[in-house]
Amino acid sequence: MASDLHTHTRCSDGLLNPEELIEAAKEAGLNYIAITDHDTVNGVCQLYEAGLYPAKGIKIIPGIEFSAHHETQEIHILGYNIDIYDKNLTDRLNDVVEGRWTRFSSMVQKLQEMEYDISETDVLEIAGDSTSISRSHIAQALVRKGYFHTVKECFDEVLEKGRPAYVSHYLLQPEEIIDLIKQSGGIPVLAHPKLIKDDALVEHLLKQGIEGVEAFYPKHSPEDTERYVAMANKYNLMITGGSDFHGIEGRMPKKLGEFSIEDSYAAEIYREPNI
Repeated sequence: MASDLHTHTRCSDGLLNPEELIEAAKEAGLNYIAITDHDTVNGVCQLYEAGLYPAKGIKIIPGIEFSAHHETQEIHILGYNIDIYDKNLTDRLNDVVEGRWTRFSSMVQKLQEMEYDISETDVLEIAGDSTSISRSHIAQALVRKGYFHTVKECFDEVLEKGRPAYVSHYLLQPEEIIDLIKQSGGIPVLAHPKLIKDDALVEHLLKQGIEGVEAFYPKHSPEDTERYVAMANKYNLMITGGSDFHGIEGRMPKKLGEFSIEDSYAAEIYREPNI
């Protein structure tokens, strides 16, 4: 069977709600799945409070994806097996989410100044009950209004770092994220290292307490995967992988299960729930 250690729900910027994601994972034949929403654990909390975690027929790994501060590059760090009710974790996440809301308002204002007919309400209609408002929600609103054909095109033109509507926001330092994940019982893993676009920086991060490398990723070529597997082995780190599934039109993979990893990688991470 297959597994996926990087997925998103509607609690951040995914299309499916947590229950729908789990059902889709079962239909895809996945044995393990990690829910790794951006800067929130609400998806796993919702499953637990609805009596759906632990789940029958699939092993769920509670996770998160943090965005880390860096002057020039985008760095994301995954946390697996975190205590979703850890007070220090939830307090810091509240700080980050507040920063996301401030950033969201500033980006909408910039777009309005660029004469895009978009409002905060337009974006919130896309975001639904998500507390982790992201650039993806803004991009989807712009696509819906016909300004761009795809979310990727929107990012490339106006929302990516360095583009005219980009606004930086409150981010934790990589070292603080790593410590936060560990003190909440979790395993910190460097997400999609190729997207950092600087292997020297990747190696630096691997020396800061990271415990795993997401070597298997849809945008990694076979050569990339081989290189990051070698880095993981060099530093005696876990090897992980995932699809980064969002379910958004124009963003690969289209369906859960199209990209997966062998169960053995997920089994090394998985722990029986004790909540």
